[in-house]
Amino acid sequence: MSQEQPQRPQQEPIKYGDVFNVSDELASKPITPKEAAMMQATENQALGATQKGGPAAVMQSAAAVNVTAGLINRDEISDVARDQGMSVSETKVGNNRVITECVGREVVGQFVEPNIPMENPGSALDGDAVTIGEALEASALTSAGDKPLEMSDAAAIQAAEMRATGKNETEAGGLGAIAQSAATKNTRTLPFTQKTTLSDVLTDAREKLLSDKVVTKEDAEGVIGAEIRNKPNMRTTPGGVAASVAAAATHNQNK
Repeated sequence: MSQEQPQRPQQEPIKYGDVFNVSDELASKPITPKEAAMMQATENQALGATQKGGPAAVMQSAAAVNVTAGLINRDEISDVARDQGMSVSETKVGNNRVITECVGREVVGQFVEPNIPMENPGSALDGDAVTIGEALEASALTSAGDKPLEMSDAAAIQAAEMRATGKNETEAGGLGAIAQSAATKNTRTLPFTQKTTLSDVLTDAREKLLSDKVVTKEDAEGVIGAEIRNKPNMRTTPGGVAASVAAAATHNQNK
């Protein structure tokens, strides 16, 4: 008598809820190439380019996996995307821009960008320019400085360190490595008072960096991308690393 072969679990497509912090209406919808293309076009129209590590980039990667695995058809599109569309809105807060990206009515990303015209060169700086180390120290003094350091903070600090040193890797024992170690430790079940805070790591950041440089728009964009890629809701932390570096870039260019 023949035995039935065990059924292999059915692979499911990557859905919005797998990569974004959204409600059930959108969370259960697979991410499709058409929707990824819609978000990319919306970002390009609103921002002039696709945001590195932003919602459109995440959607493109997810859609490619879904199609390659044969889990969806290229022409599929969800009713949310078809009926409600995509949007990228901008709000000016102080000297920075807050960018909010939505699929339908659901926010899939929100981050701060320095309010610097694209045509302005990043090198147009003077002696009063804020450095990356100074921007990191400024973050330690905000309300965000008191929160436990998270993986997204560590990623942003590592990106800032690499921009400061000009290297493509973090320094052993350097600021980025310290941040990564602290964030990893914080993921364990520890009393709140025993967790390492952002200010614990970023106080005296200039002394912990092997080299430093003035902040440019390109530096800010790199740090913003690193932070939002490592946050489930893809939002920068108010007063956090990305926000402080963005503020420094705006200050430098305005000078």
